Amino acid sequence: MTNSILRTAVWNLASNDRFGGGAGDGILAEDPQAARQALGLAHLDADLVTLVEVFPITHIERLRDLLAEKDLTYDITILPQPDSHLHIGFLHKPHVQVSNVRFIPGSEGTYQGGRQAIAVDVRAGQRFKAVVIGVHLKSGRDKPNQDKRDSQCRVIGDWITDLHNTPGYKQHTICLMGDFNMIPGQDVSNFHHLGGDDVMDFTSSWDLQDRWSHILSSGRANLLDGFAVSRRFSTRYIQGSLRLFPMHWAFKMGRAKFRDHVSDHLPFTASFRLF
Repeated sequence: MTNSILRTAVWNLASNDRFGGGAGDGILAEDPQAARQALGLAHLDADLVTLVEVFPITHIERLRDLLAEKDLTYDITILPQPDSHLHIGFLHKPHVQVSNVRFIPGSEGTYQGGRQAIAVDVRAGQRFKAVVIGVHLKSGRDKPNQDKRDSQCRVIGDWITDLHNTPGYKQHTICLMGDFNMIPGQDVSNFHHLGGDDVMDFTSSWDLQDRWSHILSSGRANLLDGFAVSRRFSTRYIQGSLRLFPMHWAFKMGRAKFRDHVSDHLPFTASFRLF
């Protein structure tokens, strides 16, 4: 936290089986990919980071320990997914209060073995209070997968609408971030349902419409990751602060090499005023 700014980030670590770390074991502690990801997080130096595809769940502890070796202190908040080996967790610096971690019930939708969205209450400074929701929705471009995302998005969107009308939360900023597996302009029904009762502003669809975050094996890329803030009580969000962090440039790598050695996703960063 620099001056009166809270810097947030979201990053898919690409810990699924098809990447390094052993036969279905995710990213192991001794794997060079873990050290590279810790270095990438040090480059980010965000106050609060939402991490997608944490696998194994102990990988987030390894990242915290490697960051501590770089004199960056982070606390961890995470819950093991009920039905998936891919977890969603949070790294946060000590001055950021994270509490009340909970899953959004039923947010795996009709996707058997899918990931549930996870929500936390966040406070920083004297006045900033928010609910941050991390998501990892169903992948796939065909209609059956889009329908599964619809089922997930309806549950999450309804939960957001209810939260916005819940005493004690009516004036909270709501931040939604993670791997949406949705492409702006294509997955229209997904965005419609995920936004709740017109509660959410999908900032990434506007501010990053000419950018990409997911690197395909073919070398092409698209904007699958997403970031949204509530339309109400989000005046502390700094308009225009949402950025795609070019971590592959920080590593002096091309996108293909970065995909193979670090992650197949690039992170987002966004900032909030605390005064």
